[in-house]
Amino acid sequence: MEENENDQEPENQDLLQDLSEQGKTAELVEMFEELPTMDVAEFMEEKPLEEVIEYLQKLDLEDQGRIFSDFSIDLQLKLFHELDRRTFAKIFGQMFSDIRADLYQELTKEEQIELLPYLDKKVREDVIILSAYPPDTAGGIMTTDFATIFADMTMAEALAKIRKDAPSKDMIYYIYAVDHSMVMKGLVTLKDLVMHDPKTRVNEMLNEFFVYAEVNEDRESVAQKIEKYDLVAIPVLNSLNQLVGIVSHEEAIDVIRKEETEDMEKFMGIMPSEDDEEYMSTSSFHHFKKRVVWLVSLAAIGIISGMIINEYQGVLEQFIILAMYMPMMAATGGNTGSQAATVVIRALSLGEINDKDWLRIVFKEMKISFMLSVCVAVLTYLKIAFLSFHALLPVGFSMSQIAIVISFAIAIQVVSSAIIGAGLPLVVRRMGGDPAVVASPAITTIVDITGLLIYFTVASLTLGIS
Repeated sequence: MEENENDQEPENQDLLQDLSEQGKTAELVEMFEELPTMDVAEFMEEKPLEEVIEYLQKLDLEDQGRIFSDFSIDLQLKLFHELDRRTFAKIFGQMFSDIRADLYQELTKEEQIELLPYLDKKVREDVIILSAYPPDTAGGIMTTDFATIFADMTMAEALAKIRKDAPSKDMIYYIYAVDHSMVMKGLVTLKDLVMHDPKTRVNEMLNEFFVYAEVNEDRESVAQKIEKYDLVAIPVLNSLNQLVGIVSHEEAIDVIRKEETEDMEKFMGIMPSEDDEEYMSTSSFHHFKKRVVWLVSLAAIGIISGMIINEYQGVLEQFIILAMYMPMMAATGGNTGSQAATVVIRALSLGEINDKDWLRIVFKEMKISFMLSVCVAVLTYLKIAFLSFHALLPVGFSMSQIAIVISFAIAIQVVSSAIIGAGLPLVVRRMGGDPAVVASPAITTIVDITGLLIYFTVASLTLGIS
């Protein structure tokens, strides 16, 4: 099904483009009303601003608001500045409430003041309330496009109220029952209302055990609830248990995608940005700013590695073969640490573990890394035995002895790297920070430093050199 949908998108774009080139405006407008909103929005994004305005004016107001909601924020702002305030206010009032609030927050204070007088009272109050919540909370991502009924109504009265309120068809799966102070009492489905006797009271069919989000709850937590309980939408309540909005599963998907992108950027040593621009849309200088802090900081810390190598310069002069396997030691340690950090951070983000489980987690990673270390040690020994048998060694030392020393050092490096990779995210989480900030480059740098210490210490002690 997914492949069919992906194949359908370019076909829709080609169809719209053909109609546009042929000048069949009436047929084009008809297709705007039938095709998926995102396809129409993407088609218009490529057109000159004057042409976009011309297309919008040929649609009814509801379709204008629907399509406008799927435009990029850049195009929305351009249209705001191009259209007169009264015309824009009519479209603005038909937008999805959460997207409308996001756009309102992008306007300057002066622009907001200019727009407000042209808005209906309900729209004006709605956008001001939604814009007041921080964007990373349930209130910041919720919508007010939902249906409510009173718990003491009959099924027939409830259906009549839903028709009057006229919520979006996408938001009518759950019907929220409240009292006359908007305190939520439970929920019913549209199926419950349609299938039961019209004279049946809503409170007789009410599901009082419902999952909800608090208005100041972190948006990632809200998205996790929707995913965990497989919800189409989740109600958002304030401190008085009053229903103030809902968060849909579409919004939850967007939140999860943004959070995963942010965590990935942090983990790879890239400073996350507030905006969600695409790669090609972001300037080279902005990419530079996101990457330079970690890169320069870790490069500075990497000087320690040079100091360690300088300290053991005498060992390297006697055993040149040790230098040949330093890259292998560093790569193996970095990969092991990154693997351990990745699985731990993922488990933390999904709520599978918490920082109180640190002892069990570290012990588990020790067992895993011990098995890995045996495999890597055997591979290292064989590699040295078959590829470095011709290397020159000081008198009194055999290649077999050197191979055992290097293999043993790398085995210890695997275990220590896994402990570091798993432990650092837990320490950061315990201190109240974001585990994702323990970026992969940071783990690699720390593991490189500890690996060099392990490598040369083992070599010095076992070979009896200094």
